Amino acid sequence: MNPQPMAYTRGAALEALLRQRIVIIDGAMGTMIQRHKLGEADFRGARFADHAQDLKGNNDLLVLTRPDIIRDIHAQYLAAGADLIETNTFGATRIAQADYGLAHLAREMNVAAARLARQAADAVATPERPRFVAGALGPTPRTASISPDVNDAGARNVSFDELRDAYREQAEGLLEGGCDLFLVETIFDTLNAKAAIFALDELMHDSGERLPLILSGTVTDASGRILSGQTVAAFWHSVRHARPLAVGLNCALGAAVMRPYIEELSKVAGDTFVSCYPNAGLPNPMSETGFDETPAVTGAQLAEFAQAGFINIAGGCCGTTPEHIAEIARRVGAYRPRSRHDPLFSGLAKD
Repeated sequence: MNPQPMAYTRGAALEALLRQRIVIIDGAMGTMIQRHKLGEADFRGARFADHAQDLKGNNDLLVLTRPDIIRDIHAQYLAAGADLIETNTFGATRIAQADYGLAHLAREMNVAAARLARQAADAVATPERPRFVAGALGPTPRTASISPDVNDAGARNVSFDELRDAYREQAEGLLEGGCDLFLVETIFDTLNAKAAIFALDELMHDSGERLPLILSGTVTDASGRILSGQTVAAFWHSVRHARPLAVGLNCALGAAVMRPYIEELSKVAGDTFVSCYPNAGLPNPMSETGFDETPAVTGAQLAEFAQAGFINIAGGCCGTTPEHIAEIARRVGAYRPRSRHDPLFSGLAKD
């Protein structure tokens, strides 16, 4: 009998770990890149020295021009206790890269990003402490559900098929580079997410692989809805057909404001694991990270989520650093993971 493909083996290992304890995902990539105070020349490198458009701010391009920085950021999060690191591919679709005139490099960026993360994870992984790479698929700067023109509600600047094709290309690159799972994150338009889900399902069918999937939405304000108008419960019911390994929320809000929405998701998504990686509070231009929460504050809030039995995966989004992740890991480690089959399970302190 042929052995199972590596993707199946790693997926099973991750699910087993999720049943044992709360899994730690990494923190912000952009916040860490900002610490390096990079200039236009850093983003361009020698390869893009004569590129016609400005490239500063294209963080995804750094996997090609400054891979040393991205590899080091991955290593810092792993050292802080992350079990799961995301590839630096939030904007690495041809749709997003078209803004920089680099749409043709989307696949190459994803392959390179996944390989960097894979190298970093494998460098510290052990049989007793495996590490996992999530191929990150961001929302793209174009939305299939919302008009870009306030005078024409029916206008759209992207189609479902264009999104599907862009996500398929991205996912192919991530798979080639060695990711263990796919993470469709910061979902503010569920139709965009459905295009990603459709593309991933096609790829899994065509490739014969079957990688786990995590879906993470973004509640944008106190209304409790994502930008395209769905409540947390409605969001879950519209994507549960994808049978994700986990569903969760990230970005936009700090943990304190996110709490009721994570609690709601924990209740309605009883047949899957729940992830949560909030921002480090509210934006604060006077702080080092640009956000107002210290590691101790963010860690304490996520520990409260763990104690309440809401979560299986914990980490950070904008404004969080390895220091935040280390504190989150330390704090939530005292509690059992949420039971996937009993959403009202309350986490109890470990013996």
